[in-house]
Amino acid sequence: MAFPVTDPIWIFFIVLIIILFAPIILGKLKIPHIIGMILAGIVIGEHGLNILERDSSFELFGQVGLYYIMFLAGLEMDMEDFRKNKVKGLVFGLLTFIIPMALGIWTSIGLLGYSVVTSVLLASMYASHTLVAYPIVSRYGLSRQRSVNITIGGTAVTVTLALVILAVISGMYKGTVDGLYWISLVVKVTLLSLAIVFLVPVAGRWFFRKYDDAVMQFIFVLALVFLGGGLMSLAGMEGILGAFLVGMVLNRLVPKVSPLMNRLEFVGNALFIPYFLIGVGMIIDVRSFAAGGEAMKVAVVMTVVATLSKWLAAFFTQKIYRMSGTERKMMFGLSNAQAAATLAAVLIGHEIILENGERLLNDDVLNGTVIMILFTCVISTIETERASRRFAMDEKASVPDGQEKSGSREKILIPVANPDTIENLINLALVIKDPRQKDGIVALSVINDDGDPASGESVGRKSLERAAMIASAADVKTDMVCRYDINIASGIVHTIKEKDATDLVIGLHRKSSFLDSFFGSLTGSILKGTCREVIVARLMMPVNTLKGIVVAVPAHAEFETGFSRWTSHLCRMSAQLGCRLHFFAEEDTASRLRDAVGKSDARTLADVSIDEKRPFADRISSMKVGDEQLLVIISARSGSVSYDATVDRLPPLISRNFASSNLIILYPEQVDQQGMVFFADPRRNA
Repeated sequence: MAFPVTDPIWIFFIVLIIILFAPIILGKLKIPHIIGMILAGIVIGEHGLNILERDSSFELFGQVGLYYIMFLAGLEMDMEDFRKNKVKGLVFGLLTFIIPMALGIWTSIGLLGYSVVTSVLLASMYASHTLVAYPIVSRYGLSRQRSVNITIGGTAVTVTLALVILAVISGMYKGTVDGLYWISLVVKVTLLSLAIVFLVPVAGRWFFRKYDDAVMQFIFVLALVFLGGGLMSLAGMEGILGAFLVGMVLNRLVPKVSPLMNRLEFVGNALFIPYFLIGVGMIIDVRSFAAGGEAMKVAVVMTVVATLSKWLAAFFTQKIYRMSGTERKMMFGLSNAQAAATLAAVLIGHEIILENGERLLNDDVLNGTVIMILFTCVISTIETERASRRFAMDEKASVPDGQEKSGSREKILIPVANPDTIENLINLALVIKDPRQKDGIVALSVINDDGDPASGESVGRKSLERAAMIASAADVKTDMVCRYDINIASGIVHTIKEKDATDLVIGLHRKSSFLDSFFGSLTGSILKGTCREVIVARLMMPVNTLKGIVVAVPAHAEFETGFSRWTSHLCRMSAQLGCRLHFFAEEDTASRLRDAVGKSDARTLADVSIDEKRPFADRISSMKVGDEQLLVIISARSGSVSYDATVDRLPPLISRNFASSNLIILYPEQVDQQGMVFFADPRRNA
């Protein structure tokens, strides 16, 4: 076989072998996986064993991987935490831009003897950084940490400023920098950014409501990422900013625990991002070390200045806001890697020919840049890995013994009788469950003894398999249960006891005749047969496209056993969907709700409004709920402390005022009454 390999089949095979075995080998050596990809690129590249050349496939997949890193960084951000820390992110972004610029200009002029223009461009390369180590943060589940959100916000600031400098210097040698150039740049960037911010969410919400095919949704999101990157490139800026912006505006439409998010992360981490890292390694010429002289001096100065300036920016941010040492390490680790904008700047500067025939950035700077990329990426991954482990250990140590097993245990039971509601009910369960648990969903199919057993079992198995497939796409295991019973209600109640389910999620009954009740006999029989939390849902649109959650809370709801459970579920749902949670309750209950929201492990944007004391049904009838909002009515079983007799008026009230609204009627968990009698007619077909 001739080298370098040119057959696309063998090229792809070699890359896949590297992606497969690099993490395995380096995992045993306690070396971060990302370094393995970069080192593998050095070995197989033209400056190593020359097994592969950096052809168009590496440029294409590498660009996709780079966009993917920035897109996932925006998509996985905790937007509520980002809003709270936007000032901190701006301060860190300015520090991580100004300090590298100052040190870079001083060292380039004083130590390397470069011109002012060359020094400014070189310093802007130090100022920018790439979130190469972000996959480590994502793997540890730390994307919502304060230090991570501050760093991501700072990245947007410093990369934007660095790319503006690159655009200005590039324009200087093209003769285009004048007043009209600046006006044109500002107008184009502003208009295209506004187009992304306002039009992409509208298009995404429309598409997700109209099409539920998994492949189509994935391709649609990927198309938006590159549309954002392309639009930003047309404006004269680097496309990675457009990809990052698309990730931020799609944040609300792609819940963190959802099949679509799992697919996006899987494809990026399995293929595109490793391709980008291998391609970065292939650029690096380690032999430039052996050359010594000026090349070695430039490489050392660039690496030291880039690393020191990023550490100082993280250090000053830590001191200003009194953050922990681990948070400083996280900010430094994420912000130290140089790759994307740095490569763009050095390649553009290397192509600019001055009047004296020399290049604006000579070969020594080019070689020094790739060496700087290698060392900063290595330092970045090691520091980020250490900080992530420390965060994980501190979080584990902060949980008292036994609390994780007993306090956070959840098992949500979902009957799958109606094929039309399976996907909505599973997705609802995914956004309310504890994201730390990779199981906890039980799909149930009850086969009535009075029917045809063979036909019922076949249909039930298909429904169970579909439910399991939807949950597994979000990396959540599903326990599939198919059972025979005298009626559906009895089968559900018995399964709750056998599986020790903590919650039940069912679809709202649809009236089959004029004499049929609003809830049907099924819901009433279940409520009599179990004390667990019961969620009755009617979703008119996919749960991820909701814009807000309005919750009607009865008086004395805080005294129910399941108060903390249902408040936690709604807070998680709000956090996953990135939408506002608005409670309406009487004064005493409102105070307890604020405390419960503050203690919730989910960061959510919640408001609590105080209602006047009047019958619960009257309070609900006066509520205004938009078509894209979810109305949650906290009800109660008869005889409980928060039971209000006016809830008997809910069926006609809902039919009259909220006939087309997204609706959840939630019955909180009650005290387990031993010896509870199940009064449902055992022979009735519920």
